[in-house]
Amino acid sequence: MIESRIREIIIVMFDNVDQLLRQHGLQVTAQRLAIMQSVSSRPHATADELIDDVRAVIGSISRQAVYATLGVLADMNLVRRIQPAGSAARYEDRVDDNHHHLICRGCGTMFDIDCAVGVVPCLTADDDHGFEIDEAVVGYWGRCPSCRKAAMAADAGNEAARSGPSGNSKRRSSDD
Repeated sequence: MIESRIREIIIVMFDNVDQLLRQHGLQVTAQRLAIMQSVSSRPHATADELIDDVRAVIGSISRQAVYATLGVLADMNLVRRIQPAGSAARYEDRVDDNHHHLICRGCGTMFDIDCAVGVVPCLTADDDHGFEIDEAVVGYWGRCPSCRKAAMAADAGNEAARSGPSGNSKRRSSDD
């Protein structure tokens, strides 16, 4: 029963994606449908992470085909390519709104952050230098709770190792 319901949901999803691809003048192919489904079910995934998902749906597909298809879908604004500093490009299907991303410096976990004020407050630059600004990219960086906890545990372990069993520092003097 559950499997048939999941199958029904996937068919409806494919029908919607099918229409979306056609509206953008793209041929509907199994790889495009599978990639769109994968991006939708796994937001902020890298292309390498998406490859296994796509292969599970359609079987064999080359890495290059996945990268090329993601490029076409990004060019058509059907998926958004996000390039956090120092990280591989990531993809999401949330394309028609003004939102930002919160990224953990430790593990790379990423969350969508809705813009806090107004419709497009970040598009008003102090000095636009004559540009017609159509996009602003804001990234919030920090450490997620799991990475903060791990860092605190590591710091506590390092402090205990430096102090030794009596609490005195184990540093050697120049006389040793």
